[in-house]
Amino acid sequence: MSGAALGLEIVFVFFLALFLLHRYGDFKKQHRLVIIATLLAWYLCFLIVFILPLDVSTTIYNRCKLAVNSSPAESNGSYVTLAPSKQKCFKPWSYIPDGIMPIFWRVVYWTSQFLTWILLPFMQSYARSGGFSITGKIKTALIENAIYYGTYLLIFGAFLIYVAVNPNFNLQWNQLQTIGIAAANTWGLFLLVLLLGYGLVEIPRSHWNGAKRGYLLMKTYFKAAKLMTEKADAEENLEDIMEEVRKVSESIKYNHPLRKCVDTILKKCPTEYQERMGRNMDDYEDFDERQNSYPSEKSLAKLHKQVIYSVQRHRRTQVQWQILLEQAFYLEDVAKNESSATRQFVHTFHSQEPENKIIQYFYTPTVEWYWECLLRPWFYRVLAVVLATFSVVVVWSECTFFSTKPVLSLFAVFIQLAEKTYNYIYIEMACFLTIFFLSICVYSTVFRIRVFNYYYLASHHQTDAYSLLFSGMLFCRLTPPLCLNFLGLTHMDATISHKNTQPTAYTSIMGSMRVLSFVADGFYIYYPMLVVILCIATYFSLGTRCLNLLGFQQFMGDSEMTSDLIDEGKELIRREKRKRQRQEEGENRRREWKERYGNRDDSTRSRAVHTDQKESSFSETNANRSLSKYTRSNGRTERDRIELLQDAEPLDFNADSVNDDPLESDSGR
Repeated sequence: MSGAALGLEIVFVFFLALFLLHRYGDFKKQHRLVIIATLLAWYLCFLIVFILPLDVSTTIYNRCKLAVNSSPAESNGSYVTLAPSKQKCFKPWSYIPDGIMPIFWRVVYWTSQFLTWILLPFMQSYARSGGFSITGKIKTALIENAIYYGTYLLIFGAFLIYVAVNPNFNLQWNQLQTIGIAAANTWGLFLLVLLLGYGLVEIPRSHWNGAKRGYLLMKTYFKAAKLMTEKADAEENLEDIMEEVRKVSESIKYNHPLRKCVDTILKKCPTEYQERMGRNMDDYEDFDERQNSYPSEKSLAKLHKQVIYSVQRHRRTQVQWQILLEQAFYLEDVAKNESSATRQFVHTFHSQEPENKIIQYFYTPTVEWYWECLLRPWFYRVLAVVLATFSVVVVWSECTFFSTKPVLSLFAVFIQLAEKTYNYIYIEMACFLTIFFLSICVYSTVFRIRVFNYYYLASHHQTDAYSLLFSGMLFCRLTPPLCLNFLGLTHMDATISHKNTQPTAYTSIMGSMRVLSFVADGFYIYYPMLVVILCIATYFSLGTRCLNLLGFQQFMGDSEMTSDLIDEGKELIRREKRKRQRQEEGENRRREWKERYGNRDDSTRSRAVHTDQKESSFSETNANRSLSKYTRSNGRTERDRIELLQDAEPLDFNADSVNDDPLESDSGR
């Protein structure tokens, strides 16, 4: 089993990252490099989270071997036996041989850092560029990232000059590398605590509110009103951009050098606008003979960028509106079926997508009623209580993990108890659940936050390339400090435990943080305590209230604006519901008419076809008869004509005149 667990998790995490990326991205429309870069960033971050528990169990076994080797010992198969005390160090089922994990972590870590600090920012600018060639997009990306890269180079250069001038510092390459890692982890830890404080409260609360049907329905009405406003704004913006594209298309004719750029812009427009605008190929007037002011290539690149953004936003709002309508209709059906006496779930509208026959066989209307109306609310409540318990344990451990005597961090207590009995399954499960919960709290916040319309992860393949790349950057910057924080909570980091023991392979590549004592003993210890204040602020919705005061519409139960938007959304949903009901009634009437009169129409049509066949055969028979009669009469006339020609005398062309006969001359006169 050596290395088998590592290989299985590598494959499993790849398909997990691919599944999530397929849910948010669009493989058909987005550039392949964007998909590959985002997939690689997500894959490496998820891989670190899943592999780290194996590193912990392997490290515990290696510590046991070191303790055994310090005394007379004998080897016996899969474990090492200490001679005096007969202590056994069982090899874990997921043991990874020595030398593999350091190389693995080094490749994963430095690849993720290269992605987040160099490649992904460049690809963000490249994806948002409106250039019409690869060279133009690369040039625009380099110009936009010049300030970004220049700032870091300036800070690093100033630091190197200070170290070189000051004789008190004698830093080597390994220490400089450690300082760079510490700087990146410090920035990531600063953002990590902010996201963690929000997720620790919001995730249990969202599941608790998920058991409240009235709450979910009111929030859906609120979202419908907000989304309708955004949808109308997106449509208006698209109309304005398309009008500008139409003017540019009419001004730049087919023989203009920039016509290729205009054609590229037209290809990005929706189909109905392309058919409406056309190419104006009927005007063959030379562009040099007209004294019009034509747009430059730079302005066309800006217009190209606006077209891509407006079309993506319009498509996203349309899809989100349809999804929100389905969600609202379903919640209304749940509220209506709660008082059903038959205990069978009845849908107002049939699903537009074909259902799986296996799911349809097991998930019957009766099972659906029991799940949606009885079991699901209680399941969400129990899950919310479990998640809230985990959140309390995390907050307590974040505030006390620096204490080693006594050990106050609950996660460290659990790991140390399991380490005494060498229960590797329990160690790996405890480590996995801990880091998995921390990752869910942080990553779910990344998926939920929205920075206006610049960064927004929308499901159902509606996320643009810029947001996908930005999420990859955030994941690569948040995951290393997240793992270090987890190792600190479990006291597997020697910097926290203050023990001279073998470190994990992950912390070994980070180097000793003692190079920067104010970071190791100050920021890393006391800054995570800020999570308590952030959790309290999230619990009382202070951020939501501040945004509401600034004019950003937020869902708050005691707000007059929220009540108005709920009423507006309710009216919008009711209007769309009546519209869909009329459509279904029309389809049902057409279906009934076809079923009722379809056979009669078929019999009438077959009778008419049979009559036409008889008439056509009768006409063909008469035509054949007349044709044969005409042929016989025509043949008789032809024979008579041949006989007359044979009896006729030849003409004498040597005569003086053809008309010598007096009768012919008289008739001529």
